Amino acid sequence: MKEIVQNGGVTSPAGFLAGATYCGIKSGGLDLAIIFSTNPCAAAAMFTTNKVKAAPIAVSREHVANGRAQAIVVNSGNANACTGDDGYASAQEMAKLAADKVGILAEDVLVASTGVIGVPLAIEKVRAGIGAIELSPDGGNQAAQAIITTDTHTKEIACSVRLRDAMVTIGGMAKGAGMIHPNMATMLSFITTDAAVEPSFLAAALRRAVAVSFNMISVDGDTSTNDTIIALANGAAGNEMLTAASPDAAAFEIALQHVAITLAKTIARDGEGATKLIEASVSGAASTADARLAARAVVSSDLVKSAIHGNDPNWGRVLAAIGYSGAEVDQNRVDLAIGDIQVLRAGVIQPFDKAYASSILKATEVFLKADLHLGEGAATAWGCDLSEEYVVVNSEYTT
Repeated sequence: MKEIVQNGGVTSPAGFLAGATYCGIKSGGLDLAIIFSTNPCAAAAMFTTNKVKAAPIAVSREHVANGRAQAIVVNSGNANACTGDDGYASAQEMAKLAADKVGILAEDVLVASTGVIGVPLAIEKVRAGIGAIELSPDGGNQAAQAIITTDTHTKEIACSVRLRDAMVTIGGMAKGAGMIHPNMATMLSFITTDAAVEPSFLAAALRRAVAVSFNMISVDGDTSTNDTIIALANGAAGNEMLTAASPDAAAFEIALQHVAITLAKTIARDGEGATKLIEASVSGAASTADARLAARAVVSSDLVKSAIHGNDPNWGRVLAAIGYSGAEVDQNRVDLAIGDIQVLRAGVIQPFDKAYASSILKATEVFLKADLHLGEGAATAWGCDLSEEYVVVNSEYTT
């Protein structure tokens, strides 16, 4: 049974420290952070599927290949993407600077950046900033503040779960509001745990958690150059090493997925210009893969997102998105509901009060449900409405 840690974050698990500073990469606010474990960690990471990848991803891929790491250094305000050999050298130097500060090897530091693409990173500012960072067990919120760009608030969570031999804690933080699309998004997320976890199991558990969380959100259909999620497990809780065969493996994964889903939903809710969170649930699909395709198509549809922003119960747009999603669909079997209003049953239109349906769509959370009646596949995706403010934010991003 998981327990939510009040005001929890990446330093809630034992043995983790964090800190942040303003070094001048952004025009204001914290913009450089370090997360550090006092113990060596099992490490796992996943990165953007965009073929254009930022320099920090190249460095982090190399460093995490052995399944070990002990620290993360991250900046906001500059993506260090499309910056050539100089950008790669800067990412390497970030790792070395952070390593020297905490007394570990550079290859045990993972690097992440977020911000404007195609602008050289002012590494001299990072050099000065690293020295100014003060690490503490209470620094998780500072670190969460330092990674946001167009986000309206920080995104943090922690929960604890009782295993047979120990209470372990999982903490997480994330950023993301625009360039968000399945197969990860313009997001960074860092997850820490004091559980002892075998590296290959941590990697597999992280993949499964991402599949039901960060790969099930969409804000605007754009996949970034910098998407990164990293998990560190330092074993400070003293539990028996978790492997795929452990009796406690399932309990750990449930808690890990709760952290990942909570962070993912928070990203979707905070989409640039968003006023509503959209949750699309698909059941009865021919397979889980089909259910995911259908649910993601719904929350990714600009027409669906626009209709929901305008409180228009134009359910045909939802059905159309399911139809082009690539999932197997028989329109004569589909049930569809907006909130508690059934608008389609076995492909037959159901009469409903349009004014009441419109009032449901005025809520800050909108629920769309479809049953395809073709199998046992089920999935849920999250997105947000498309507002005029999204256009404003993204038409002035660098000016």
